[in-house]
Amino acid sequence: MKLFAFPKKYRLRKRIEFEHLKIDGLRLQNNLYIIKYAYNSKGEAARLGITVTKKIGNAVVRNRIKRLIREFFRKNRHKLTQNYDFNVIVKHRIRYHSRAERLDALRMIFDMLISVK
Repeated sequence: MKLFAFPKKYRLRKRIEFEHLKIDGLRLQNNLYIIKYAYNSKGEAARLGITVTKKIGNAVVRNRIKRLIREFFRKNRHKLTQNYDFNVIVKHRIRYHSRAERLDALRMIFDMLISVK
């Protein structure tokens, strides 16, 4: 398996997993993203979910944003504490920012997340 792969064990996939984060999760935010996170006693790895609403733009724009977030998570997964689930919620104002600004905001919020735990 590739070192930076993103297999299913690293993803939040079921509605109940997202609901768990919505109800029991802690929250961090900056100008472009909200991250809800909670401890997961079942898993052995950090897992990621991404929420991008239709207000952001068409499917091409939404998928591009999701690819950016997944790529960042894959490359920085080793820095995150094990057994945590994360849901990255994208704010609608992201459409007015460049790819570099989106990546910087994502880096800042993940750095905040690492320093909190």
